[in-house]
Amino acid sequence: MEKVYGFTHYSFFSEMSELAVKNNSFDLSLGLADFDIDPSLKAFLKEAADYSTHHYEPLAGSPLLIESIIRYNSKRNNSIFLNEKEVTITPCATFTLYTALKCIVNHGDEVIVIQPSYYTYAPSIVLNHGTPVYYDLDSDFKVNWEKLSSCISDRTKAIIVNSPQNPTGKVWSQHEWNQLYELIKDREIYLISEEIYDTYCYDGAEHYSAFLHPELRKRCFCIFSFGKMFHSTGWKVSYLLSSEDLTAKFRCHQQYISYSANAPCQYAIAKYLDIFDPCKNQILMQEKRDLFNDLIKKTPFVVEHTTEGAVFQVANFRNISKTMTDVEFSKWLTVDKGVACLPLSAFYNSKNNSDYVRFSFAKNDELIINALEHLRKNL
Repeated sequence: MEKVYGFTHYSFFSEMSELAVKNNSFDLSLGLADFDIDPSLKAFLKEAADYSTHHYEPLAGSPLLIESIIRYNSKRNNSIFLNEKEVTITPCATFTLYTALKCIVNHGDEVIVIQPSYYTYAPSIVLNHGTPVYYDLDSDFKVNWEKLSSCISDRTKAIIVNSPQNPTGKVWSQHEWNQLYELIKDREIYLISEEIYDTYCYDGAEHYSAFLHPELRKRCFCIFSFGKMFHSTGWKVSYLLSSEDLTAKFRCHQQYISYSANAPCQYAIAKYLDIFDPCKNQILMQEKRDLFNDLIKKTPFVVEHTTEGAVFQVANFRNISKTMTDVEFSKWLTVDKGVACLPLSAFYNSKNNSDYVRFSFAKNDELIINALEHLRKNL
């Protein structure tokens, strides 16, 4: 397989999804929701078609949407108060992370990646002429602060954090953001905080953004995704929160890469965001998580840590196979047993074998039930 800048040019995520389609498997491999968006959101998009929303919005994004984002964030349980110079509308979270790195990384700078992590992080660093430095979470998916500190060097320019995290479902608390700040407060180190699953925190937990920390806020690029919030990933609209200084740098680079995001969708999201109830989102997805975990107990899989947030559940498969690698197991489960998943090793640069696979529960209840019943009968 062709490699670009040392990375495989074709992701294992795409490969497993295609394998699921080819074998007509129940696909729990990717976090793409297979259920419809809110009819109200559709109605606003239809309304957008009748307005003059078919041209470029300003570089910062639709003023209507920026105002809605400011209102929405002020109403969170952990309120984030913003001004229009701290909000930028972007095409997607991956673009936003790449462009944030472009603002701060010079040739040879190091960026710490906390693993397991999404597969685009390291390539984005390398494409910006930086060097990824990998820190692996402990087996309980918690940060060992002493080990993380040992990854910091004089060349460290940034740390990437994802909370709620894909794939582990770990949610960072205010205390953990405080601990991170203590590690970097005396250094010129930036934070890229990807918070695209912010509406999916479970069991009474509330999302706590890095942007709420008064000092981290000054050096933070905080990324959110409307595609994840509204199950509309094809719309390609996200947003960035950053200090006024960092926002100016970000927009300077953005103007030469994408300039702006989907204009009709910005209008629809702006209208919808004012009536959107994040509690309904949280309840919907927690019910799906609980359904998945109730049913997987009837299979040989073992869930060691119930996910705290996001839309994924990691499970140990060693009761089923002691000898297969997690990649071999994932392919076997997809092809021979009819249920698609992802190996946890796909979320590590080393690709070292693990005892775990990741399932997505951002699916119709019928699919979750049928997939897990199929595994119960066939494992």
